[in-house]
Amino acid sequence: MSEKIPYKIYLSENEMPKAWYNLRADMKNKPAPLLNPGTRQPMTAAELGGVFCDELVKQELDNDTPYFEIPTEIRDFYKMYRPSPLVRAYCLEEKLQTPAKIYYKFEGNNTSGSHKLNSAIAQAYYAKRQGLKGVTTETGAGQWGTALSMACSYLGLDCKVYMVKCSYEQKPFRREVMKVYGADVTPSPSETTQVGRKILAEYPGTSGSLGCAISEAVEAATSTEGYRYVLGSVLNQVLLHQSIIGLESKIALDKYGVKPDIIIGCAGGGSNLGGLISPFMGEKLRGEADYRFIAVEPASCPSFTRGEYRYDFCDTGMVCPLAKMYTLGSGFIPSADHAGGLRFHGMSSVLSQLYADGLLEAVSVKQTDVFQAAEDFARVEGILPAPESSHAILAAVNEAMKCKETGEEKTILFGLTGTGYFDLVAYEKFHQGVMKDTVPSDEDIAAALAKLPVI
Repeated sequence: MSEKIPYKIYLSENEMPKAWYNLRADMKNKPAPLLNPGTRQPMTAAELGGVFCDELVKQELDNDTPYFEIPTEIRDFYKMYRPSPLVRAYCLEEKLQTPAKIYYKFEGNNTSGSHKLNSAIAQAYYAKRQGLKGVTTETGAGQWGTALSMACSYLGLDCKVYMVKCSYEQKPFRREVMKVYGADVTPSPSETTQVGRKILAEYPGTSGSLGCAISEAVEAATSTEGYRYVLGSVLNQVLLHQSIIGLESKIALDKYGVKPDIIIGCAGGGSNLGGLISPFMGEKLRGEADYRFIAVEPASCPSFTRGEYRYDFCDTGMVCPLAKMYTLGSGFIPSADHAGGLRFHGMSSVLSQLYADGLLEAVSVKQTDVFQAAEDFARVEGILPAPESSHAILAAVNEAMKCKETGEEKTILFGLTGTGYFDLVAYEKFHQGVMKDTVPSDEDIAAALAKLPVI
């Protein structure tokens, strides 16, 4: 451990990025536009404005502006927990006896316990500036709902959260934190919306999905005066806000002359992965540098590795715009695995285009392997990781072990999206040996894909 690079690389407040980076500006092949579910034509700003905040609509549709200035109020909020540390995983390297150098960007050092706060405060800020009363949203594992609850509390906005039912039951303390911050939390699907009642009638006893919860949140927003809907992943605007993860990572690595060979992130809807890789992918697209990018998804919800690149609804109720993405079908309801934040049926249009263009790799992993990697990591690095983050840990370990076999000294960067202290029920099931690996059959996936809209 004679290297001069410290265990943790911290940036000063003055080194924090002052603008978000819009990866789409450097993409030769732009992500396909959102389509109106009725007309099947590209969504206009006016149409999106009925669902999203006006400024966020502008960010969502802008494929050409490379940088968006971060408002001073948001930067001041960021300073409560940013810049986040970039950690050299010396202890993990030693444990693995690998020549690889491993770094991780740790986003769990805030009360919400994850990276989600980076976009939550931005979306809440624009809602407040527009004069709205409140916002609605969905949440899977609860990280996004917690982050949005915090942001809304800070700005004095109402917050209505539809939480996927299995996560609502598995993670009672996560929902209680949301309530601490004043949020109204409803298990989804519920009897409080028309679409929720319809889903329950069709799938009685369902454990729910992010697609179901999105439908309910959108209905609640569009039927309530003074409210708009906000989303924690998938959308272009969210990847824009999350680019601060990658921007900080690159600034920190550049300070020490470090260039990663492999960049890894867990992938559910794409917020963390897209944010982490954005500035590095920009360099690759501009021909300035080359990197390997790996998306890691659960085998129980493998949209990249087993889905189709098609237009599909972003929600189970089929009331949201259609997005061209790798999808398992909006009617696909994944098993109630414990990485609730990775249970979305589709993937970001930006990341889907990059994957289709061969610029991004993807692997799927089983949850028992993920939890074993999480436990091994916790024992040597001192952080109990979230199940979602642990998908990236597993892939990073696998790549480091390949280096051990070949003797290559590659540098690996992965995103540690958050902490797992609200996931102890899941860890308990893993320790008890009752955790199962659920992988959808080809027939299950084919049945869901058969219902994709024809466009």
